[in-house]
Amino acid sequence: MQRLGIYGGTFDPIHQGHAHVITELIARKIVDTILVVPAGQPRLRANEPLATPAQRRDMCELACRELAPEIAAHVVVSPIETLRPGPTFTIETVEAVHQAYPDDEIVLVLGSDAYASIEKWHRIDELRDMVEFVVIDRPEFSGVSTLDIDALAVSATSIRSGGSDLVATSVAAYIKEHNLYARK
Repeated sequence: MQRLGIYGGTFDPIHQGHAHVITELIARKIVDTILVVPAGQPRLRANEPLATPAQRRDMCELACRELAPEIAAHVVVSPIETLRPGPTFTIETVEAVHQAYPDDEIVLVLGSDAYASIEKWHRIDELRDMVEFVVIDRPEFSGVSTLDIDALAVSATSIRSGGSDLVATSVAAYIKEHNLYARK
């Protein structure tokens, strides 16, 4: 039995802050393996992602390949939500992961900003029964946390506004090649 982390997010784009969380979770042995799960169609997000689900999944793959080898060996980018049509519900992802990994303990990793709206989540009581929550404090959003990892003050919004030095080199190249987040 292993502790399997699910780290979901819009990842529009994935950045150094996300990579820091992944690295800390593996290095501190909070989880044995982590599934990075880009959302297909996020339900509780104010704005639609600018990059397509496939582009966000590609960027996650690229970023995870640039992690240190001892970390990257424990990271899998899952397309489960980007392949699902319609709104994304965490409970459905957790149920599918549980079917694929029935003997593993599932740890759901989320930021304190996402945790602040947890009561709005679909079938939240069932979700609470199925997972352990690990809540990461975000520097720009104070809230309840269960793990202090000295999270980096990085946001996807700042990257979309021109902060390409805050993403992996291959992700910056992908953004440029696909003309993502270009200022109009």
